[in-house]
Amino acid sequence: MSDSLVIIPTYNEIENINEIIHAVFELEESFHILIVDDGSPDGTGAAVKQLQLTFGDSLHLLERTEKSGLGTAYIAGFKYGIEKRYDYIFEMDADFSHKPVDLIRLRKECHEGRADVCVGSRYVKGGGVVNWPWDRLFLSRGASFYVQAITWMPVQDSTGGFKCYKRQVLESIDLDKIQFVGYAFQIEMKYAAWTLGFTVKEIPIIFEDRIRGTSKMNLSIVSEAIIGVLKMRTGRLFSKQKYGRPKAKA
Repeated sequence: MSDSLVIIPTYNEIENINEIIHAVFELEESFHILIVDDGSPDGTGAAVKQLQLTFGDSLHLLERTEKSGLGTAYIAGFKYGIEKRYDYIFEMDADFSHKPVDLIRLRKECHEGRADVCVGSRYVKGGGVVNWPWDRLFLSRGASFYVQAITWMPVQDSTGGFKCYKRQVLESIDLDKIQFVGYAFQIEMKYAAWTLGFTVKEIPIIFEDRIRGTSKMNLSIVSEAIIGVLKMRTGRLFSKQKYGRPKAKA
């Protein structure tokens, strides 16, 4: 039984799903995988079911009927991981832009007590991006500077989506209060953990743009992030415990 669950949201990832699952299970340390598939018409969900015959209880699948956004997919995965009592719960893309071997480094920081949330960061020393056009890199770096300026959160890669959470962090956040489903979701989850007093640490990763499949980035996702950061900051000013679960009455 592994204490670590890797959540991988999918929509039309048939070109990557077999390889990414095998790559995680071939690591020296033990990880379980949860695929959250949003009704992929290309057969991604069916491919995962076939792989479950090989990997059994190590490979889990949540099937949703429609494409409902990255944030809601991860929230569903977080609730699943909490219910199953995994100690470490990860976010990772299906397209190999996040290297499976780095899961071990993320877990180590949390397991050894140096982080409550460990972020695989493109923008700290030693990190970087490969195969991105200049305009996308400019947008991503600019978004991170913007987030820091508005929120004061000490995270260099606020939009990054490769992370390890201790279960206690996700249990402490009222996940139903997370508002955003796209680009801003990654910012909001880090912000929620930070405002609740958890340690958010970044370690360097090399992010390589997908080779197969289609990027899900679009202008509506970016605009959500711009407006969303302002909403997050405003909420923080008026409610320091905005994201915390309500305390049980004595």
